[in-house]
Amino acid sequence: MINPGSMTVSELNLLVAEAIRREPRIRSVTVQGEVSGFKNHIASGHWYFTLKDAESAINCVMFRMNNLKARIRPRDGQSVRVTGYVDVYPKNGSYQLYVMTMQDAGAGDLYAQFEELKRKLYAEGLFDPARKKQLPMVPRKVAVVTSGSGAALHDILNVSGARCPWVPVVLVPTAVQGERASAEIARNIRRAAEETDADVIVVARGGGSAEDLWCFNAEEVARAVAASPVPVVSGVGHEIDTTICDLAADVRAATPSNAAEIVFPDRKELAQRVSALRMGISRAARERILLAERDVRETGKRLGALSPDKRIDALSARSRLTREALKNAVNRRAEAAGMNVRRLREKLEAINPLGVLERGYALIYAGDGKLVTRRAEAEKEKQLAVRFADGRIEVETTGRPVQ
Repeated sequence: MINPGSMTVSELNLLVAEAIRREPRIRSVTVQGEVSGFKNHIASGHWYFTLKDAESAINCVMFRMNNLKARIRPRDGQSVRVTGYVDVYPKNGSYQLYVMTMQDAGAGDLYAQFEELKRKLYAEGLFDPARKKQLPMVPRKVAVVTSGSGAALHDILNVSGARCPWVPVVLVPTAVQGERASAEIARNIRRAAEETDADVIVVARGGGSAEDLWCFNAEEVARAVAASPVPVVSGVGHEIDTTICDLAADVRAATPSNAAEIVFPDRKELAQRVSALRMGISRAARERILLAERDVRETGKRLGALSPDKRIDALSARSRLTREALKNAVNRRAEAAGMNVRRLREKLEAINPLGVLERGYALIYAGDGKLVTRRAEAEKEKQLAVRFADGRIEVETTGRPVQ
């Protein structure tokens, strides 16, 4: 039971939290210190650590949504500069710094140099996608420019051995950290292109701080990568790290292992692809054979149709048909002509004067043989000829008209 005038622990913590939240100076602060006790919570992905200097320390938390954007992965003893806000965790009454952004303490000037060089090389077209070279589907030989004792080489060999063990890997050992590393990396990229007979170059290094990776941000490294006649894959640092070498490379990989996955094809996938190609070729061959057989049959038919024997037979058959048709046509014309003659004969007989005589009529001719058709003409003649159906007689006239 709480006595009057008392408060609970929770109330006290909330009161302190409200007082802190009213202080604008700690709602957004930038603090520099040394990382201690760094822990990456596997389940949540949050980072927990202490930031300290020579005399004091403060607990810090950087939630996953923020640390995914960080360009570094802090380690104990590393000096960092963080920006965030102070708040109270009411459950235990402790206050802590909630970190929003983080960068290496010495990276301020380096970051400015990085951006300036990036703008310069971009303006020159060094990062232009159009100049990027394509990787071979299956490389003949791969040169790896990295430290001979680093984890990057171990990762690359493990991946290449599992995916494509028959492709040889040539190590071009080089320093990947330190003041002289940039010149050595650039020189060994040129060596890999000129001396190893490789058709892919992998430039690799494991993760580290901004200072550790800074040698891959040198201009001479970028120009060596861009000038390489052999395609270059850059696998430097962790996935969140981006270097000038990455931007100049033909292909950028998130890590050295990822670089090996990009360069070395998986043998199972290759076997499946070969099988699919074999099936496709077989199918295409069958289709071509079927088409060729069809063409042969059609050509045979056409050649058969053009055979001289068949042409002669066809002409003979056509000739027989033509003669028969002519004969039929002549017969039809003859029949038609006969019918026409019969019709004409009937018409002639119908108008023949001799036919009229058979019905009891007679024809009278003058002495000159002219047919007499009028009485007056007969009165002028002394002798007439009368034509009957069965013959002709001569008669003399008196010249007198009969009343």
